[in-house]
Amino acid sequence: MHHKLQSIRRVAAVAAFAAALSAVAALPAAANMGGGSSDRSTPAKPANPDFENAKAAIAAKQYPNAIGWLQRVIANEPNNPEAYNLMGFATRKSGNPAASLQYYQKALSLDPKHLGAHEYIGEAYLMLDQPQRADEHLARLDQLCTFGCKEYRDLKAAIANYKKGIRPQANR
Repeated sequence: MHHKLQSIRRVAAVAAFAAALSAVAALPAAANMGGGSSDRSTPAKPANPDFENAKAAIAAKQYPNAIGWLQRVIANEPNNPEAYNLMGFATRKSGNPAASLQYYQKALSLDPKHLGAHEYIGEAYLMLDQPQRADEHLARLDQLCTFGCKEYRDLKAAIANYKKGIRPQANR
């Protein structure tokens, strides 16, 4: 009886292992299904070098340089919400939060669910001593981020700091 039980367990273990192995083998095929095109002949859109240069300038905190690159991106891609969002970011970080609002508003008109634009426009409103407007964008992020998100947490922290007398800085 004991020997039969061991044999049954061994067969069950081998079957479970085979099932797991076939599931793992199916993952690459499943990854190509749903949400994307199965036509592999369509190449991905090449990265815009101006956009890449702008992101590098922002990472290096060279905001005026980023603005120049982003002006070119926007001229070539007038419906790119991320370009407007980053233009707002670079403008705000250059010390002009009032001028940044137009870019965030354009980003949000193109993509009303753009998390970064909601966070950054909220920070711009704090810099302009308009915390009630920042609260509006925090509420919108709360709706968009079902389980919370970085943008919501960052804007919430910026609002809390503002209430303690710590205003967001232009160049950080």
